Amino acid sequence: MLAALLMSAVVTLSAHGDPAPAPVAKDRPMLSTRWTGLVDRDAPWSEHPRPQLVRDRWQCLNGVWEYAIRPMADGLSFPAKADGSILVPFPLESSLSGAQGTITNQDRLFYRRRFTVPPTPAGHRVLLHFEAVDWGTKVFINGAGIGDHTGGYEPFDFDVTERLKAGENEIMVEVWDPCDETSEYEPPRGKQVRNPNGIWYTSVTGIWQSVWLEWVPERSIESVAFRPDVATSKLSVTPRVRGPIGTDAKVEVTLRWPDAPDGPPIVTKLVTPNTTTEIDVPNPILWSPESPKLYTVNLRYGADRANSYVAFRSIEVKPDDKGTPRVLLNGRPVFMLGTLDQGWWPDGLYTAPTHEAMIYDIEVTKALGFNTIRKHVKIEPATWYAACDRLGMLVWQDMPSSGPYIGPGDPDAARGEVPKQTYERELLGMIDRLSFHPSIVMWVPFNEGWGQHDTKRIVDLVKSKDPTRLVNNASGWSDRGVGDVFDAHDYSATLAGHCPKSDGKRAVVIGEFGGLGLPVPGHRWKEEGWGYQTFDSYQSLTDAYVGLVEEVGELKAEGLCAAIYTQTTDVEVEINGLMSYDRDVLKMNSAEVARANRAAIASTAKPRVFDAVVPSARDIEATDERPAWRYTFEAPAEGWHGSDFDDSTWKEGKPGFGTAQTPNAIVGTEWSTSAIWLRRTIEIPAGVTITHLSIHHDEDAELFLDGKPFAAFKGYTGGYTRKRLTPAMLAMLTPGKHVLAMHVRQSRGGQYADVGFVAQRAER
Repeated sequence: MLAALLMSAVVTLSAHGDPAPAPVAKDRPMLSTRWTGLVDRDAPWSEHPRPQLVRDRWQCLNGVWEYAIRPMADGLSFPAKADGSILVPFPLESSLSGAQGTITNQDRLFYRRRFTVPPTPAGHRVLLHFEAVDWGTKVFINGAGIGDHTGGYEPFDFDVTERLKAGENEIMVEVWDPCDETSEYEPPRGKQVRNPNGIWYTSVTGIWQSVWLEWVPERSIESVAFRPDVATSKLSVTPRVRGPIGTDAKVEVTLRWPDAPDGPPIVTKLVTPNTTTEIDVPNPILWSPESPKLYTVNLRYGADRANSYVAFRSIEVKPDDKGTPRVLLNGRPVFMLGTLDQGWWPDGLYTAPTHEAMIYDIEVTKALGFNTIRKHVKIEPATWYAACDRLGMLVWQDMPSSGPYIGPGDPDAARGEVPKQTYERELLGMIDRLSFHPSIVMWVPFNEGWGQHDTKRIVDLVKSKDPTRLVNNASGWSDRGVGDVFDAHDYSATLAGHCPKSDGKRAVVIGEFGGLGLPVPGHRWKEEGWGYQTFDSYQSLTDAYVGLVEEVGELKAEGLCAAIYTQTTDVEVEINGLMSYDRDVLKMNSAEVARANRAAIASTAKPRVFDAVVPSARDIEATDERPAWRYTFEAPAEGWHGSDFDDSTWKEGKPGFGTAQTPNAIVGTEWSTSAIWLRRTIEIPAGVTITHLSIHHDEDAELFLDGKPFAAFKGYTGGYTRKRLTPAMLAMLTPGKHVLAMHVRQSRGGQYADVGFVAQRAER
């Protein structure tokens, strides 16, 4: 089924019409998804929210609530007149909420609804669960306050047994969200801002994950933690319970084989509540992306029954036989190739329109040959991680960022005690909640200096909390020499020769690369959009991606252990996704991408070797024997790129042409105007098979050979990159002399123009 979806997405690029718009306000972007119209207004997100502990008796409270926004000074009671209705669990600002409201840190957001419950069975308690509310929350049942919570990402609950009555009840929720506005807390918020622009997205306020009731016995299991040990074939089990504990109280733990949840037990053991007990598991079957085997776990504690699951897998960094640090999964080297996954949606923002929509992103990522997802500065519902567990996807989990930013060379940020405490409470809450999931193999406390502070102390804190996973001290920019990996971000147009250097102790990874953009009319949030490089066709984007991933595979020989491509989907004005923001268009050839990804993950190849046939400035930098080009900064006459054009009045200069501040420029001739036209005579030797262009352009470049169009590239490269020649290009490069001409335009930032031809050696 998924393969068919991928193939239909390819056709969509040229044949699919605009999706039906969501019913949103006129002043906001109108972009829906294929799931927008499938949202059940009576019971959206009706799946059980916590797959790590499932009981039969529960009630979903998602659906239509009343809402109101009022100034903080107005007090805590729900206004006499509501502002309208809102669909929970979609955040206030989203179109799927039906409200699509705006709010400031001087306002409160109120929710209210009535709901009916049956009588509570004798000896039972009723728990009210919130999976996530952004940010500060107060909850009232039938007019009485039952508790509050701060934090935008972790679940919380209240025992409401004494406040509920059989029949109709009323719940009111009050929310305050400072977002990126000034506050004493500086709460973790990821990419939300009140005024979205660039890489910063629409703010998210209020209830954005499920609200539900659960009936449990008075003596019940509150949580269960598993810690499997592959080396010893033991499973540590720590059940936390609520209610009075008798001296002989035990929790019965039963394990069943993967793929046989109803089969005979492997082992059954009685364990003491609130303590850790080791269970011997004979010949454990290991979990991996290729074979994501999950053991069913049945739990019984008195009258309480709950179902869970667990997996055996290990993750560590150890040197290989050459002393190069490698990431080992289950004791074997694993190369992690993944996507940067923002988890944003045009209709629901932080909340996918349906559970199926959320899982679709993981399924597409898996089908495209990736084995890893970096969940970027956001924490998803538990069901997202459960799907990664089930489907076999390694996960790097970012902590949502907050606070002041630091540059690559800056010291750690100085943060006040309240923001530090806020950050650490939510960081530890994330680890508490998510350490259940075997798919998560790495914690990332900081990204690119966003709120980065006390780095070594935070890494030590995370390691002490969870020693079974890797810790990435800072993804990109401000590495502090601690943790398990050194993570560099590299958005160059080529990765060849760009492998981060190992310190001999930590694995080296590229936490972000690519960012290749393709705008798709009819499937965009706004008309403006950007990528680190922008392409104008489905195939040119595919070719660029495949070229980068081939280089990724080669860098494994130099010590690279992982690479994360930016990104899974377009997001708001970013157009650098594998899919459009509405998920309606897969923007690359799925078969070529999957083939390249799987080859890179499995690759044992050494880096390719290229010989310069028509050298660029980079190819002869050491000798500086650069052949002269003719050039002009003034628009030339028609036919300027032809073989018989008279360029004797043009200036003569050595490549490359540009400014020294342009990244990776090797300047032979200064160029600082808005455009440049270049010509030179080249000679193609007989018996040589040219395979690639070697080009660095900033920005748009056009190439001509003997007066005929040869190639065109949009945007900028950020460095020298190799472009594989098409059959049509190769047919033009006959042995002998040719006139190569180049036109490059520049609008802002750096500027550069240089090109040559290279031949890949046959031997590897």
